[in-house]
Amino acid sequence: MSSELSGTTALVTGGTSGIGRAAAVALAGLGAHVVISGRDAGRGATVVETIRAAGGKADFVATELRDEASARSLAARARELLGHVDVLVNNAGIFPFGPTENTSESDFDAVFGLNVKAPFFLVAELAPDMAERGAGAIINVSTMVAEYGAAGMALYGASKAALVLLTKAWAAEYGPRGVRVNAVSPGPTRTEGTAEMGDSLDQLAAQAPAGRPGNADEIAAAIVFLASDRASFVHGALLPVDGGRIAV
Repeated sequence: MSSELSGTTALVTGGTSGIGRAAAVALAGLGAHVVISGRDAGRGATVVETIRAAGGKADFVATELRDEASARSLAARARELLGHVDVLVNNAGIFPFGPTENTSESDFDAVFGLNVKAPFFLVAELAPDMAERGAGAIINVSTMVAEYGAAGMALYGASKAALVLLTKAWAAEYGPRGVRVNAVSPGPTRTEGTAEMGDSLDQLAAQAPAGRPGNADEIAAAIVFLASDRASFVHGALLPVDGGRIAV
């Protein structure tokens, strides 16, 4: 177990599976005390047990992020468990695909509530404390479809495009006070959440130079880089981890 992040703390939303789980395990493996949030207490307990069994520190907070109140409540609970939060990974998100004309207002509100509103108010709650201490890292998880138009992905892509802009705005707002704000942009990635896509995931990935889907650990590696001092001069960046899809 590395000590690169020893003495630091991290909050990873959507940390019970997929990219969030991989990021939480990786951060804990470098010595960070990690709080993961999610809706499934059983899966949360499993991740915590995995981290603790490897000698790491972790706690789980059950929550359903959807609005300002849930975001601020989670931030408060994380501070209770950690004392303060050094690293925030805004990973929780939903990604419904389908025609614009079939999208209801409730669908719209649910996507923007979790993908935009929750990160916005987590940052509103936690970034000022980071700035007061003069250090901190915020990593937002976006998507390659925030970078180009794709049929059936208007709602999801638009929500993540908003998060990309927020990343840049927050870098400008909090960077001068020591808080680094960056984003990763995953491409097709094999996780529990994308399992139902079946062959379409491979077909989507085939369009990129890598020619294959990524895995959660590959995305987590980018998140950990941006969370660490190895990225000390990186502010407001969007790091594509998509097998080269948006480059071609």
